[in-house]
Amino acid sequence: MAPRQTGSRKRKAPALDAAAAGSSSLGSAVAAAAAADGEGPLPPKKPKRPAARRSLLHYLKGREVGARGRAGLPGFEGELRGYAVQKLPELLRERELALGTLNKVFASQWLNARQVVCGTKCNTLFVVDVQSGQITRIPLMRDRGPGSARAQPSCGIHAIQLNPSKTLLATGGENPNSLAVYQLPTLDPVCLGDRHGHKDWIFAIAWMSDTVAVSGSRDGTVALWRTDPDMSHGSIAWHNDAGLPVYAHIRPRDVETIPRASTNPGNRKVRALAFSGRNQELGAVSLDGYFHLWKAGSNLSRLLSIRLPYCRENVCLTYCDELALYAVGSQSHVSFLDPRQRQQNIRPLCSREGGTGVRSLSFYQHIVTVGTGHGSLLFYDIRAQKFLEERASASPHFSPGPAGRKLKLTCGRGWLNHDDLWVNYFGGIGEFPNALYTHCYNWPEMKLFAAGGPLPSGLHGNYAGLWS
Repeated sequence: MAPRQTGSRKRKAPALDAAAAGSSSLGSAVAAAAAADGEGPLPPKKPKRPAARRSLLHYLKGREVGARGRAGLPGFEGELRGYAVQKLPELLRERELALGTLNKVFASQWLNARQVVCGTKCNTLFVVDVQSGQITRIPLMRDRGPGSARAQPSCGIHAIQLNPSKTLLATGGENPNSLAVYQLPTLDPVCLGDRHGHKDWIFAIAWMSDTVAVSGSRDGTVALWRTDPDMSHGSIAWHNDAGLPVYAHIRPRDVETIPRASTNPGNRKVRALAFSGRNQELGAVSLDGYFHLWKAGSNLSRLLSIRLPYCRENVCLTYCDELALYAVGSQSHVSFLDPRQRQQNIRPLCSREGGTGVRSLSFYQHIVTVGTGHGSLLFYDIRAQKFLEERASASPHFSPGPAGRKLKLTCGRGWLNHDDLWVNYFGGIGEFPNALYTHCYNWPEMKLFAAGGPLPSGLHGNYAGLWS
């Protein structure tokens, strides 16, 4: 058996480098925002060098809301970028993408400037071209041997993550209990973590380095996996006699169990993970209402567990290196955690979306994007500690209301299967708002991909949209 030779092995994945945005896209966004505000171009001014403030009081006051300099960004450029980030949401316009009869998109990540990889409840891994709408399905990796634990049907793919260099992609396998790793940009299979790993569905994945990933499962464990760099350089890209790819089967280097809570000992399912590169720490949220923190190295060493202020449906977690903050989404709130402070200085925000829950979260600089279970996107300025407000606009995507109201982007109808369950249990209601289970930004091109499907578990449908 000889290794397969492909010309694509030498190509690098088309990474979304922030520097690739260039001054044109950033400048045009700023100019458009300024024009929308009715302001013309300002004459250039020579930026003054700010005086250094060295008092302990100033440092601590700034630390309360995460104020600190941005590495690599001069002051004026940083202000421009911050202005563009704050103005972008009100400039976004939606274009829906047709996904056929796929059921509920749970996870998504940009692969390059025009392709997004997605995972669904119907256990489909696919790539959608946001320009042409073309959908390409990716074969799932299969466990080795009949003795492997089989997951329940209709679980799906809940997590997709790219490593820092965007050369590997980690997600679920055909068995949602297993961790599958693919090479980028070819999406060739590299390895499958199906040996001595999780006994239930994988809900979350986080990369700690280019070769080390962590998965969190419904079985109440967190597993650390290490991929061999040789795996992604063609050394195991073999095919068997039937022409099917052969990949490595790996086992975790470390498995940690979530501690049992006295209040809800049977519900310690790991729902979300987030990694702090600055502190080399891994955060996790479990459905029993706790946040857990581990020191990350060759194994995981638990540092603390904190009872969350809002304990119902904690299903999403994100981390901002710049602000050194974790954000946790629950049924109706987003809570902010700095594990190094006993007293949290940033009050939780309330989404006020009818109790349908916060379903997806992301940080970029000081703006938090919230995807809700009611089909809307909200934007929160963590430094001002308030939601971004809308201007008077005739756009159909803005909820009607006077200027000064909370900015809310409402997503389209998507597709809903009008089956017997829909008729018998939901009375044939014409449409349901789509829960936004996932969203991801392409910041260099100022684009936002959002996707999901109907919130009731029995309903079959999907939504995907490109906001640009």
